Amino acid sequence: MTRNEFIRRLKAGLKGMPQDVVAEIVADYEEHFEAGSAEGRSEQEVAAALGDPGRLARELRFEAGFRNWESGRTPSSAWSAILAFMGLATIDILILLPIVLPVLGVMFGLYVATLVAFLAGGFILIAGPFSGFPGGILVAILGGLGTMSAAVAIAALLTLVSIWIINAIMWFGRLHYRVLEPAMHSQD
Repeated sequence: MTRNEFIRRLKAGLKGMPQDVVAEIVADYEEHFEAGSAEGRSEQEVAAALGDPGRLARELRFEAGFRNWESGRTPSSAWSAILAFMGLATIDILILLPIVLPVLGVMFGLYVATLVAFLAGGFILIAGPFSGFPGGILVAILGGLGTMSAAVAIAALLTLVSIWIINAIMWFGRLHYRVLEPAMHSQD
């Protein structure tokens, strides 16, 4: 594989990442080719030593997603980290997908149920005193507040569990990369 083909395939694998990050990564790999040329190695030798550009792109995407998750634990960074992990684990996708998707589905369902409970508590709080709620006005107000606060507590616990699940996925991804990396380099 030539230098231009390697860089083209690497850029194709990094498509969708910020352009400044892609430019920095490409510059790093250009330097590898320049250093190899200075040592008298051919472009094909340098490309073979660097490995598959598609695999490198998936690893770089995973690392970027992991750093994004570590720097700011937001829902969007969690989603990008999960997608980057799925890209890295393309070999294991048939094994991981049946595990990860139901867990994500259950978590989403629990969040929706919590939101519904919060809204129901708000309805009890607002409409209960005016609709002849069993037990009177005070029971309606306290019941609504209690339901809403329970929903907030459950949402907080679900958020902690979600963070734990994403951390576990990232841990597995880094472990997966560390296990596969020596095996890939031993084939070179």
